[in-house]
Amino acid sequence: MGRKRNNFYMRSLFLLALCIFGLLQYHNFNYLDSRDNVLGDAVTNDSDDAILAMVPATLHKYLTPHSRNHTASGAGAALLLNASSPGGVTATTLSFDVYHPPNITEIKRQIVRYNDMQLVLNEDTFGPLQNDSVIIVVQVHTRITYLRHLIVSLAQAQDISKVLLVFSHDYYDDDINDLVQQIDFCKVLQIFYPYSIQTHANEFPGVDPNDCPRNIKKEQALLSNCNNAMHPDLYGHYREAKFTQTKHHWIWKANRVFNELEVTRFHTGLVLFLEEDHYVAEDFLYLLAMMQQRTKDLCPQCNVLSLGTYLKTFNYYTYHSKVEVMPWVSSKHNMGFAFNRTTWTNIRKCARHFCTYDDYNWDWSLQHVSQQCLQRKLHAMIVKGPRVFHIGECGVHHKNKNCESNQVISKVQHVLRIARNSHQLFPRSLTLTVPSLMKKSKLRKGNGGWGDLRDHELCLNMTLSNRLRPAFKIGRVRVPSDGKAILTTEEPLRLLATYKEYIYSYPRLCRNRLVNGHDVVRVREASKSHKLVIALCTQMNK
Repeated sequence: MGRKRNNFYMRSLFLLALCIFGLLQYHNFNYLDSRDNVLGDAVTNDSDDAILAMVPATLHKYLTPHSRNHTASGAGAALLLNASSPGGVTATTLSFDVYHPPNITEIKRQIVRYNDMQLVLNEDTFGPLQNDSVIIVVQVHTRITYLRHLIVSLAQAQDISKVLLVFSHDYYDDDINDLVQQIDFCKVLQIFYPYSIQTHANEFPGVDPNDCPRNIKKEQALLSNCNNAMHPDLYGHYREAKFTQTKHHWIWKANRVFNELEVTRFHTGLVLFLEEDHYVAEDFLYLLAMMQQRTKDLCPQCNVLSLGTYLKTFNYYTYHSKVEVMPWVSSKHNMGFAFNRTTWTNIRKCARHFCTYDDYNWDWSLQHVSQQCLQRKLHAMIVKGPRVFHIGECGVHHKNKNCESNQVISKVQHVLRIARNSHQLFPRSLTLTVPSLMKKSKLRKGNGGWGDLRDHELCLNMTLSNRLRPAFKIGRVRVPSDGKAILTTEEPLRLLATYKEYIYSYPRLCRNRLVNGHDVVRVREASKSHKLVIALCTQMNK
């Protein structure tokens, strides 16, 4: 009896000691965390100087604006210097050219030039792209302040020198171009979405003067004979160009990277999608590679890897090396996600589901593709401790008073500093956790904004393109039943004849036609092999 009592006491003491040890560990971590918070609050704040102090001095160049708009202006365009001499005082005037932003004609010309050249910057320093290397694609609009911080975070990432960093722009801006072309830590390529609102301000896909107003009733639209009067969206509204552009840009850039760029012709690795207002941890590439290696045993069905989650608080101590798997959800896994060419090929085959789904959001449309078309649904491995963060205060869906707020940037920097000091980055292994029970994903009604048949047609046309496809004016695209695109020549079209060593002969396989009074050409395939040649005859060839 006494022996049993002693065993009971011993077990109780052991359990009590174990509990005390666990509590001490928990409070010790919380103390260190809170101490970092207190020290951080004492040293840092949301000012520009405080944020700059968190960045290595060698990277300050990316955060320091050098706007062309401020290089010279008005009276500052000339500088008067007085110099004394034995014969008296002479005046010397030094003149500086005042910066004039390019007009739309020049912007279009530059976009064609960039897209034709496909120039990879820093390739001589870092060597050609390896087929299994990571390609990072950043969708860029106009928010240069956030883009600066994204570039700084990328510059500090381990193995960043091995990637190809592609910036996909839907707005041509010299200051943004200067910033991107200043990057010296990896290979860089710029591509420009050629059908932007900027370059088509008064015509589709911008705002055509005859477009139906958003809130006009269908009956009134039919009476006024405005564009697309027969096809409002699910909620009875007509298109708004500023909301449709993001979805068009997303599908164009994905197709451009996988199917059009010469540098990616034989690429088999991952393509990681980021946006201008994202921020990455220094181990994001390290973790991405580890996740890719573990898919075979942790999640054979996974075809998407996601590095970002929308969390209000970040607990790296608990989750820094943990991943979970679940069906890809657009609202949760659309930030910092990656897939390979096989997954893209399957998505591209479902282009009609993507392009005709009445939702102006590319991520909701992609989830619709997964649910309604893909034989192998999108299934994601998600890192519990995020390595990609959203720092944008404003965007398509959010408008705050202060769109250049440093608060979120400062918070992310602070979180990553704690993780770094606590050795919570670069985990040695990954642990699969069981996700909380999720409700079965229901087929969702779209958000609308995508009822216009012109948007469907433009979107579908952009998924049909292949390498060496010439640039063309989007206003008159027609895709006949035989699947061969008919392109107008309202503005000069150019043969893509500058591809370094990838220059092929262009047999004249085109014949002139007339459609709606416009000179058009029919494009035919000259070869069905890997070296696909597309020939295009225009008025310039006559």
